[in-house]
Amino acid sequence: MKKNVLLLETVADEALAILKEKVNVFTGYDEASLNNVLQQEEVHAIITRGKGLIHQPLIAACPHLQVVARCGVGLDNVDVAAATERKIPVINAPGSNAATIAEHTLTLMLMLMRRMYESVSQVKQDNWNWRSQYAGDELNGKTLGILGMGNIGRRVAKLGDAFGMEVLYWSKSAQDLPYRYAPLEEVLQHSDVVSLHLPFNKETDRLIGEKQLCLMKQGALLINTARGALIDHAALLHALNTKGIAGFAADVLPEEPPMRYSAIVHHTRTIITPHSGSLTAATYRKMCLLTINNVVAVLTGEPPEQNSIYNRDALL
Repeated sequence: MKKNVLLLETVADEALAILKEKVNVFTGYDEASLNNVLQQEEVHAIITRGKGLIHQPLIAACPHLQVVARCGVGLDNVDVAAATERKIPVINAPGSNAATIAEHTLTLMLMLMRRMYESVSQVKQDNWNWRSQYAGDELNGKTLGILGMGNIGRRVAKLGDAFGMEVLYWSKSAQDLPYRYAPLEEVLQHSDVVSLHLPFNKETDRLIGEKQLCLMKQGALLINTARGALIDHAALLHALNTKGIAGFAADVLPEEPPMRYSAIVHHTRTIITPHSGSLTAATYRKMCLLTINNVVAVLTGEPPEQNSIYNRDALL
């Protein structure tokens, strides 16, 4: 008998086809459709992407639940503790977005350093004379400070090195890498570009605040493609307004859409993208297929890839 899977968001067509072949698929894209499924069907798996919440009440409402999953890496929208308490495996797609987020990071870095967005905008307004006041710079010869040396941080380091940058990093611990490890304060003080690649938790909540921003060089750039809440955005806005730092680029904000952070979005020295770094066709397909195949494995009694089970150690 086929198991029942509840989708809280859309997935790639190829991944959806696999699901429909192996299991019964129900959608809960809004509250009404979600409640309808919960009232009429036994739910054996719940799959989300970046917005649909797999929270404790939803998990509690599914007594037959065998697995929950997110087509992505971070699990901010999944209550891992609630699932683990029920001995339910939490599936994600670790490492699947490393290449594309690193690429997006370098794109933001280049655009900000070379003032690319402003240059293109001026030319589209037929202002070719903008070149006479152009004040961009280049990455070559600059110091890149990376906070967090996981899969994405390491890829960004390699790209920075390829662009001729000196790489410093701070992480939970020093690693066997061809880059210099330094304390957080030293990385902030000596870097021309600081790029964040940390998970969000109690230790990293607003890790970059007024004190840390004051340590940065006056002409430094700050890049965030990790989690919006790593930065105190009130302190960031002050640093931008007083030219404490030269610019900020991000693919993430503490609130999305950014209702409370419009001043940063519209600031003349920021570039903000709509959390689209991992939405490239190749990575979207990869994350969905990896996650769906592992969910199907759990539901059909086959072994999923062990590194895809986020809470595997807690389930032992």
